[in-house]
Amino acid sequence: MKCAENMSNGRFSHLLSGVWLFWQAVTVVGAASKLWEVPTGPFSSSSNVSESLQWERCHYHHLKDRVRITADIPPRLDGTWVSTRCEVRPGPEFLTRSYTFHPHRHFQVLQHYYADSDCGDPAYSLMIRGKIRLSQASWITRGGTEAEHHLSKVGIVVHSPAAKMRLSSRLPSACVSLSLGRVVPGKLYELHNTRAGRACLSAMGFSMMEMGLVRVETQHHSHGAKVQELFLGDIHTDWTQRSQHRPTGYQQPLQSAMHHIHPCPVCALVYRSTEQRPPVLPCSPAVPLSLAGHWVSQHCETRPNILFLTRDFTFEPSQHAWEGIYKHYSDSACSQPTFTLRALGHYAQENPSSKIPGAFEFVFKVTQVRVTAMDKSTVKLLNSTKRGKCGLTGGWEVGVEKDLTPTDGCTVLGIKLPHKEYELFKMELDPRKHPLLFTGERPTDGSSPDRPLRRPNSFQSPMVLCSGGETQPSYSMHNSKQVQLASGSERVAQAALLLFGSALCSWFGVH
Repeated sequence: MKCAENMSNGRFSHLLSGVWLFWQAVTVVGAASKLWEVPTGPFSSSSNVSESLQWERCHYHHLKDRVRITADIPPRLDGTWVSTRCEVRPGPEFLTRSYTFHPHRHFQVLQHYYADSDCGDPAYSLMIRGKIRLSQASWITRGGTEAEHHLSKVGIVVHSPAAKMRLSSRLPSACVSLSLGRVVPGKLYELHNTRAGRACLSAMGFSMMEMGLVRVETQHHSHGAKVQELFLGDIHTDWTQRSQHRPTGYQQPLQSAMHHIHPCPVCALVYRSTEQRPPVLPCSPAVPLSLAGHWVSQHCETRPNILFLTRDFTFEPSQHAWEGIYKHYSDSACSQPTFTLRALGHYAQENPSSKIPGAFEFVFKVTQVRVTAMDKSTVKLLNSTKRGKCGLTGGWEVGVEKDLTPTDGCTVLGIKLPHKEYELFKMELDPRKHPLLFTGERPTDGSSPDRPLRRPNSFQSPMVLCSGGETQPSYSMHNSKQVQLASGSERVAQAALLLFGSALCSWFGVH
């Protein structure tokens, strides 16, 4: 019985788009004398330490425990890392992953793909072998490590006749030793080796470019427990761009098979899996979508285009109203704020998703935006705008909120009001039965889902419910209800100016 049968029926793209960081990578990297030398203070030591985000007066017990987080540069990859839930990739694709790294740079990857969003109906599995070489601390995504990989072999095991038929419409008639007409379910066939081309891989939308950006975080809990997470580069939301995409953000992390959150029933199933025996995850109970209350990020979030942020949403279903507070930072520990964006508006729930069972389609409208500059470089940028182009009055100051609604947004920040977006939401329960809210993943190219055809089909990191609904943590904005950005060279110049000013201020201790 399929889990879907039990389901209920019931841009603002980061303006700090990284132009300046790319320029710095070109002009400064030549001066670096050490492999792990980086251009900014947070990586002057081998470990980047921060306190996990603790939302004041948020007493939800899932967030009570104070956690110290370390991220070693370079990261230690040895061991096996596994999925903690059925993952949703753009497409949508449903999969679980098990990645094993050996001491001498070799790795073995198992990716299990499914026909359903609960990962209960295996379609096919990929067995991937290769080598990885860590190169240097990333000049683009602070806190990450750049890496290079080489694939030696990719094999496929088809698990059902239905999956065989679906693959036959995507793959060439013959792939290395694979001829789909003679495929036997459960048998391993070679898709790629070092002597053959990659025609089969590209036809499947397969890419391991995620290996290009790596980060390992260790959570040290006050009661002595340790959790380790492996962050690999983001997957491009456009299928055709996957094999060329150089990641600047991360996808959902894998957890160490030895040091993971308990309980984690999925971890054990994925860890014990093989290419012939994919994990069959238990059917997830239907969770009615109930947005009422106050939802917050679980940790500092990283997005493509050099974006570090936290999110804070409040929904009032009786009025179909929402408020999103998105706080942007210049570092991967979310310790150096740059600006806070508060967006308000209304929303309407539409139909259940036809692509992802249990998910629902929404339309969000942004009608009001307020911005608070959190550093002097942002203040300088905003004070350089013409009167009436970025709020009614000038005089921007650090920590002072300004309303951009009377001027229909802010030209220099690329904010345009009002703005409508087509969204996708889903709720799940974690292993401890705490509610999680998944919101639509943003397009990698920074565009806005301002039309139904651009509606997301995968998700961002889940948010957790903060008890009471009355709390007002200070966080920040990106994406689940983004505001449309200006386009073209003007946006690039604005982003470069802001990043350049922010970096200068941080280097010389101005803020």
